[in-house]
Amino acid sequence: MIKKETLDNGVRIIAEANEAIRSVAIGIWVKTGSRNESNEENGISHFIEHMLFKGTKTRSAKQIAEAFDRIGGQVNAFTAKEYTCYYAKVLDEHAALALDVLQDMFFDSIFDKTEIEREKKVVLEEIKMVEDTPDDLVHDLLSQAVFGRSSLANPILGTEDTLQTFSRQQISDYMKRFYAGERVVVSVCGHFDDALLEQIRQTFSRVKRAPEPFAVPTATFSPTVKYRQKDSEQAHLCLAYPGLEIGSNRSFGLILLNNALGGSMSSRLFQTIREEQGLCYSVFSYHSSYEQIGTLTIYAGTQMAQLPKLTEALAEVTKAVRAEGLSKKELENGKEQLKGSIMLGLESTSSRMTRNGKNELLLQEHKTLDELIADINAVSLEMVNDLASQLLRDTPAVSLVASSETMPSTIFSN
Repeated sequence: MIKKETLDNGVRIIAEANEAIRSVAIGIWVKTGSRNESNEENGISHFIEHMLFKGTKTRSAKQIAEAFDRIGGQVNAFTAKEYTCYYAKVLDEHAALALDVLQDMFFDSIFDKTEIEREKKVVLEEIKMVEDTPDDLVHDLLSQAVFGRSSLANPILGTEDTLQTFSRQQISDYMKRFYAGERVVVSVCGHFDDALLEQIRQTFSRVKRAPEPFAVPTATFSPTVKYRQKDSEQAHLCLAYPGLEIGSNRSFGLILLNNALGGSMSSRLFQTIREEQGLCYSVFSYHSSYEQIGTLTIYAGTQMAQLPKLTEALAEVTKAVRAEGLSKKELENGKEQLKGSIMLGLESTSSRMTRNGKNELLLQEHKTLDELIADINAVSLEMVNDLASQLLRDTPAVSLVASSETMPSTIFSN
């Protein structure tokens, strides 16, 4: 059973106990990411995530790492476009220690100037690693092709130029704005006692409320074409169509549409383009939901000589799905796959902690398993096919990373 508690400062605690296991997963979720940054700040959310591991008033970076290594625990963090998460998973007997280290990082990181400059070099290498990985780079380009000048278009890692400007004062100012009570959720799942919850209450009562409300930057679907020339054995192609905003009452319909389009090995894209035509090793689709907006994306990689055939095949598949919709069998298979993935995910404390944290941070609701199954079962073939007709009719945004010096004329154009 999920229990929710809101502290006086707005911090929310989401707890789900399970006495049948011996692990505990703890996550600190902050509602800020690259979408919340100005162009000049681009990448600072991700940089702060790195810096929270670089030393506190009482622990060095090495001591933070050793604290988890010596108890066989895991600690990590990640940054997305709309949120940041710091998390740990440990045996139940070490839960209090794990929380102590996480809160030490969260509240008392010192942001030493020497460490800031050293970590800039580390993040720069991370940026360059993406530049050298065309199947990652093409997705960053796609954000630019979809969202134009919106902050949703900016890369989560930032750029080499913005990275070099980050200072201790800038980090402090940003955290005061966004690491604030109403924007923080602490999610804990597993075998824990009331003492751990009291430790969370006492610790996170230190969080201050936001100095002022923050409006989410607007974004619109404005499809363009972005191309990057890179020496690569393959051409990496992404197409993006409009999707649904997070929390939409049609979300399960889109999940099932995506599953049939390219979200599984039995999907149209996989069976047609890989299995029947042999044009790709990797071809898939996925949906991304944000506040106010979403996208439905297709990715495929192939050698340059096969790019014309690939784009033609992609167009044929999407046209068929738009015009004819899914079959009853595809919908029913998708429903069973979706139910299975949800239930299998609930077997992990980390997965449940993540699910609870994200649901509270972004949706402020926690449906039971029975409610989720009922929502899935309620999706009709008409709903899914209406979504296909509505979303796939627009000209897609396009991104391509390939070795050609000029943009190939075979690519979809606006």
